Parts: sequence; C-alpha cells; structure tokens
Amino acid sequence: MLKLAVCRIPSHTSDHVAIVSVNASIFLPHANTSGIYKVKIGLGTTLGVMATVLLVRHGRTSANEKGILAGTAPGTVLDSRGIEQAQRLAELLTGLEVSAIISSPLERTMQTAEALAKTLVSKSGDRLDISIESGLSECEYGDWTGRSLSELAKEDLWRAVQDHPASVVFPGAKGESMANMAHRAVGSIRRWNDLLGPDSVYVAVSHGDVIKAILADALGMHLDLFQRIGVDPGSVSVISYSTSRPFVLSTNSNGSDIRRHVSVAHKSKDDAPVGGGSGD
Repeated sequence: MLKLAVCRIPSHTSDHVAIVSVNASIFLPHANTSGIYKVKIGLGTTLGVMATVLLVRHGRTSANEKGILAGTAPGTVLDSRGIEQAQRLAELLTGLEVSAIISSPLERTMQTAEALAKTLVSKSGDRLDISIESGLSECEYGDWTGRSLSELAKEDLWRAVQDHPASVVFPGAKGESMANMAHRAVGSIRRWNDLLGPDSVYVAVSHGDVIKAILADALGMHLDLFQRIGVDPGSVSVISYSTSRPFVLSTNSNGSDIRRHVSVAHKSKDDAPVGGGSGD
C-alpha cells in the first residue's frame, strides 16, 4: 500500500518529493488550513498505477420483489428473474479478461459471482476462483432485518436513513452503523486495488447500499448524499482508480458498455481530460 506522509518539509531535502495541493480538512477533520504541501514518497513507489473495479450488484431476489429488507439473513437466494439477470450479464462479459472475482459471502452474491466465473477469463488462462470478501457483505440492519420496507417507512429512523444516513445505527444487538458499512466496503476495495496491482481489472459482487457507498466515496460525496445514487439488481458500475483520484466511468449499467469502459480505463491518466476527452 502506498502511504504518504503529508507534512511541510524544507525545500532543500534530499528525499524524493512530490508537490501536491492538499486540503488538510480532508485528512484532519479539525484542521482549517489548505495549501501547497510536499509529500515524501518512499523509494521504490510507483506512481500513476490504476486498478479498475466492476461493481456488480447481485441479481434480484424474492425479498427484493416483495419489498422485504433481507439484510444478512441466510437463505436469501436469486429468484428466476435474478438468475436471468446474472446469466445475461455473464453472457455480455464472456471472454473479458480479469484479475480476480471477489464477492460478499452471502448466497445471492455468490450465485451471481458463480455465473460470472463461468464466462470471464483470467490473465493466466487458469480457472477463475471466487475470493470471499467479508468487507463487501450487506449492511447489518439489526432488528430491521426481514421486515417490509412499507412498515419500516413508518419508523422514526426511516427519515434519517433517507436524509442523514451517516448518522444511522440500526437497532438491535447486531445493528451496524451505515458509516461503518461504508468504511469497511471502501477499505476492502482499496485493499484489493493494492493487492492486484497496476492495470488490474477485477469484479466485485456486492449489495445495493454497499455499492452506493463505494460510488459515493469515489465521487467525493458525503455519505449523507449516497441515496441520490441508483444501483439496481444485476447492474454494473465501473470505477478506475489512479494515485490522484478515482474516475467513475459508469453507474447502474446493464453491462452492454462495460468493455468500452474498461478500454477507456486503460487509456486514462492521473489528470482528467479538460472538456471531457474522446471517450474511446
């Protein structure tokens, strides 16, 4: 993992140094300074590397269709429509070369990942195994698990979930905060970016709120705004990470343009193209 020590250091230092503009409040919540900082970079560090992740939401389940908050409850599997969505996406991505497939451990995500593993190919030509990533598991909704959304909409907490999700901790002994869910999900993606290395392309199969949190982070959005993002069952969203910033190339896609987005990711640089670029 690339670790940057952000500090003001003398201009005559002999260490490898990069000049960056830093808003200190991003890293230090109580800081009120911004400015030009020098960032000390360890020898052997590679700059400009990129990893591209295809964020796939699992196919539809009967709980999705009935408006039930399944959460982490066991036994929630794809319904017939969800199986079709997973198979269609697998067909669209047939032959796409990826470095890895990672998945939430829940049944519905593993089913979706297994469908993709049959048609995607590895760089080495070997069979693609699915790596279970617990950081991508569904948010633990606690006592809300298994209840209908129409019933939950009457709860006082519902309004906070809609308007201030960063403040929400779900009720019950197992209830998780949405902030913690976002933290572990984003951390998992960053860790896999580092693990797979430069120019890697990989698939991460997860859940609606989890993917929305990862997208919000990539877009520089506060978690309180993540309900503005749509992530449907069986959809794909693409993020390409560089050392300077993430690039969100698509969201909530049906998969038909994914190859083009991967191609664009390989051509992207650290700097965003002024005017929008050529696309492909």
